[in-house]
Amino acid sequence: MNKAIWQPVIEQLPDWIEPQAIDLPGHGEASAARFTVLDDLVATLAAHVDQPALWVGWSMGGLAVTQLALEHPEKVSALMLVSSSPCFVQKADWPCGMKAEVFDSFAAELEADFSGTIRRFLALQVQGSDSGRDILRGIRQKILAQPAANPDALRAGLGLLKTVDLRADLAALTLPVSWQLGQRDALVKVALADELARLMPASEINIYKRAAHAPFLSHLTQFVDELTRFAKTLCPQK
Repeated sequence: MNKAIWQPVIEQLPDWIEPQAIDLPGHGEASAARFTVLDDLVATLAAHVDQPALWVGWSMGGLAVTQLALEHPEKVSALMLVSSSPCFVQKADWPCGMKAEVFDSFAAELEADFSGTIRRFLALQVQGSDSGRDILRGIRQKILAQPAANPDALRAGLGLLKTVDLRADLAALTLPVSWQLGQRDALVKVALADELARLMPASEINIYKRAAHAPFLSHLTQFVDELTRFAKTLCPQK
């Protein structure tokens, strides 16, 4: 994906929030860039701000902003992690992850038909939401008008999803954290909520009914309300 997918959210944010959407290396306007490890993504994010910010990370972006908070706490005031997980892959002690073969299959589909796979993926994320379909229809061309993701970056990203495990690091986070999960998400299963309540009992966990992997599209108004409310806890004068 690229930063164009956040446009509907940005358009509905109150004026006192100063949003900045960032393309990760290898995606959108940064499609020529390369990355191989999670720290490469962290370095990109860290370079964008010089003061603490509320970071919103979707899916793989959640791994990047979590690691940013661990390595550069001076740049992070809070985290909102959307349809993300500290460990995406299923393990013996982590049943809420996905099977590794699913990532391999998705990678093959992206290699064979990037645009078609992205279109199908997005359509699945707003299935069952009339407003979500309308929102997606309005931004699909903006998303696809951006340079296609770099194939090397796609491989690296899927590799991160298969190998990164930040579960043991979550206890080191003392800043406010809000998790936003979709009830029908097939990639980040809603059962993750129970594990997060154990690993991070002080964090917020919000579940969007009938939402899949992109609740900020399928449940736009609700998501903006949650983001605004969370931001106000950091700026109570607003």
